[in-house]
Amino acid sequence: MSIVKIGLVQMSCTANKQENLAKAISKLREAAAKGAQIVCLQELFTSLYFCDVEDYRNFDLAEAIPGPSTDALSAVAAELNIVVIASLFEKRAQGLYHNTTAVLDADGSYLGKYRKMHIPDDPAYYEKFYFTPGDLGYKVFRTKFATFGVLICWDQWYPEAARITSLMGAEILFYPTAIGWASSQDAETNTEQYNAWQTIQRSHAVANGVHVVSVNRVGFEQDGAMKFWGGSFVSNPFGSLLYKASHEEEEVAVVDIDTQKTERYRTHWPFMRDRRIDSYQQITRRFIDEE
Repeated sequence: MSIVKIGLVQMSCTANKQENLAKAISKLREAAAKGAQIVCLQELFTSLYFCDVEDYRNFDLAEAIPGPSTDALSAVAAELNIVVIASLFEKRAQGLYHNTTAVLDADGSYLGKYRKMHIPDDPAYYEKFYFTPGDLGYKVFRTKFATFGVLICWDQWYPEAARITSLMGAEILFYPTAIGWASSQDAETNTEQYNAWQTIQRSHAVANGVHVVSVNRVGFEQDGAMKFWGGSFVSNPFGSLLYKASHEEEEVAVVDIDTQKTERYRTHWPFMRDRRIDSYQQITRRFIDEE
């Protein structure tokens, strides 16, 4: 089908994992009631964003995938006839953890998972302490309503990830995200950071001729030191915004996208046709020294 109804759930979280899961399920129901067919939840939605500190106790938040959360979400997906994109903290084995997104089809079946490839390590984003980089490669998921790719937060700054996933046949790129502003920052810095974040993702839409859906969390965490900036959005394949959420409020939105527009934009702006794949070998090098 060409027209697909995309649901975005932008919400705040607490320290109670079961409360967060129940809240997310309630919002999935709200999105389905609005007609959503594919619904994306934000990054690590079952907890606060715990990577602000390096604390071994936080590993207790992790779970197997498939596991308890995917079991609960599978039942809801089947009941509501929706595809669910669920970002979770995966415990793969003792001492081995990933930042992972599971995809559940509209009949409740588990289609697989994508493990975050690019892992940041910045003040208040100490993800390398918790997450092993993904080893499944880039993934596309062929669901009842559309074929799409999932990338996670820090992945969104890398055009290579978007390109590869698009080349694999993704009609839509989803980016579950957790990113915010330090409360100590000034408004000008905040605006610059948000604009850069949105611009890079819209550029992936343009370069690859696909829709991009980015879903962020909202609200103050880390005892008020971090304000997650929300601003979830949907971009069409030429970078135009079809929807943008507020920076302040929880929102459940449903946006119609037309996957056939990929053909139109790729035909009229033939970036894929004109790629010089014979000249790109150097992209696999860490740095290109002068010779």
